Amino acid sequence: MDLSYLAVQLVIASVCGLLGNFLIPRQVPGKFLGLVVVGFVGVWLGAWIYHLLKTQYGVAAPFLSWNVVNVPIIPSVLGSAVVIYALTTVLKWGRYHS
Repeated sequence: MDLSYLAVQLVIASVCGLLGNFLIPRQVPGKFLGLVVVGFVGVWLGAWIYHLLKTQYGVAAPFLSWNVVNVPIIPSVLGSAVVIYALTTVLKWGRYHS
């Protein structure tokens, strides 16, 4: 992995985190840095699930394979939305006092 690939990953993670926050409008701790971290985790999760669906079940929708520098865009955005939802739900459970 070289520095240019990491820079592209950072930009994609930022955009995916912002789009995931647009889909699931909740407060993420850490503001923009938190969204970037969520974006990195979402990119990893989305790409992993897409690869699993493609190899195990033969899912081959053409719009799911749109990519930039071998990072699938649609699965990454959906992965970021899932991570935002899971993170904010767990944090909300931690603040719940009965």
